[in-house]
Amino acid sequence: MSLMEDLRYGVEDLLRTERLPHVWCPGCGIGITLNAFLRAVLRRKIDPNKLVVVSGIGCTGRAAGYVNVDSFHTTHGRAIPFAIGIKFARPELTVVVFSGDGDLFAIGGNHFVNAARRNHSILVIAVNNFTYGMTGGQHGPTTPTGAYTTTTPYGNPDRPFNIPHLAISLGAPYVARWTTYHVNQLQNSIYKALGMKGFRLIEVISQCPTVYGRRNSMRTPLSMMEYFEKNSIVKNDASFEEMELKYNEKIVVGEFRVAKDIPTYEERYDEVIRRAKNAD
Repeated sequence: MSLMEDLRYGVEDLLRTERLPHVWCPGCGIGITLNAFLRAVLRRKIDPNKLVVVSGIGCTGRAAGYVNVDSFHTTHGRAIPFAIGIKFARPELTVVVFSGDGDLFAIGGNHFVNAARRNHSILVIAVNNFTYGMTGGQHGPTTPTGAYTTTTPYGNPDRPFNIPHLAISLGAPYVARWTTYHVNQLQNSIYKALGMKGFRLIEVISQCPTVYGRRNSMRTPLSMMEYFEKNSIVKNDASFEEMELKYNEKIVVGEFRVAKDIPTYEERYDEVIRRAKNAD
């Protein structure tokens, strides 16, 4: 049996197939991202009994219900603090947050900022489809300026978060961005991040043809994927300005920061506890 066949059957083992078919719209990019994640887990040979997936509310948050490992579908915006609690209680576990842009950077934004600042040892896979897909297609914190949504019918006046810029400025040791078109690069990036410690962020630009695409001249999944193909530029040494996402302009993807041997919050906390015990 070939490696690809091994991975295919292994991926099925990591899914709760009895819950299929899934709830995502045809052409949604969340399934592509989840597939890349599970294949990376298999390549990394992580024991499923030592893997935890935490999701928040939203389309991407439904992923927690489909993975055949310990998983938690938490309240809106609270995936990251929930994951941090798990990592503190069971430091030997691999803890992954798999959630969407609205959940992680709107109501959950403060948790993201402080988790990255403290360098908690969790991996965050952030699926960014530029919209609140589950609740009607409203604009969110990553919607590009000028984009059309149900709440910005004449164009979005807000400036979106530059997510990689934010993560790097907070000291996150691993920061990357890919689109769902870059399947192999995404899988390789997740594989690398799973082998590192500290706060790791992978932003995945994903198609949402149902509510975002059809309001922005990309009415089919294929048209959105073609846009990703034609307009993505791989640049690992991109500047903060180049990382910014602009409406109908180029998308810079790549590994933006890879830094090893940075002490994690959990390691620093253990050192404080040791000092406290020695002081007694």
